[in-house]
Amino acid sequence: MDATTAMYVAQGIHGIAYGMLLFLVASGLTLIFGMMGVLNIAHAAFFMLAAYFCYQVLAWTGSFWLALLLAPVATAVVGVVVERFLLRRVHAFGHMGELILTVGVMLVIMDGVKALWGTQNLPVRIPKALEGLVNIGGMEYPIYRLFIIGLSLLVLGSLSLVLYKTRLGMVVRAAVSDADMVNALGINVPVLFMLVFGAGTWLAGIAGVAIAPILTVFPGLADQIGMDAFIVVVVGGFGSLGGAFLVSMICGLLSSYGVQFLSQLAPVLMFIFMAVVLAIRPMGFFGERE
Repeated sequence: MDATTAMYVAQGIHGIAYGMLLFLVASGLTLIFGMMGVLNIAHAAFFMLAAYFCYQVLAWTGSFWLALLLAPVATAVVGVVVERFLLRRVHAFGHMGELILTVGVMLVIMDGVKALWGTQNLPVRIPKALEGLVNIGGMEYPIYRLFIIGLSLLVLGSLSLVLYKTRLGMVVRAAVSDADMVNALGINVPVLFMLVFGAGTWLAGIAGVAIAPILTVFPGLADQIGMDAFIVVVVGGFGSLGGAFLVSMICGLLSSYGVQFLSQLAPVLMFIFMAVVLAIRPMGFFGERE
């Protein structure tokens, strides 16, 4: 493989790896925003919180694998508490109430991590099993980025299986369409939505742990990926897991190749992409016209 081809391939894999991370965040937002109709502005803050939890578990135990297991669960618990005791009380006020509340939750989380961990960058070390490079067609590529791609594919497969092949997924999708009817059948819809909200924050937590060794942990981590995740959900179509995956891949590749070949336009390429798609399909790629 010559140097030019290797560069194109490397940038492509970088883009796929970032797109997969973006999908992990956006898939949780798709569940919460797209399927439940909850305008969760704090979603990126949960993503950042998980990265801090990862750092702390790693500091206590020295095990990245334990951090990958525990940090997303701790993030999901925070999400469940927020939904049960805060969000549920403002549903009657519609999206404006949700917007104000989740902005408040976001600010509390951002100030909370600064108070507990400070404002400095906190490094998270890649586990030894995932350090180093692997040879791909004569090109050396970081093993950890390939791990992120594999982890994201595993989450995508598991999430699709649960949502579309199990009774639980059928109940969730039915509750989204007609909550009153599902409630009349004896299913506790508020508890169901609380669990969905927890699952969404758990997905953001996995992404937060996965990205921590690459970007380090710092208070601005939420800003770095939060807007991209919202673009993915809007362009993919609210509630569409397949749309979120497709647009995540496109945005990842736009980001990677944009930095390489259109460095001055790179920061706005995703916004241009969003504007073009929404001008043609206002409901997104896989969204349904209401």
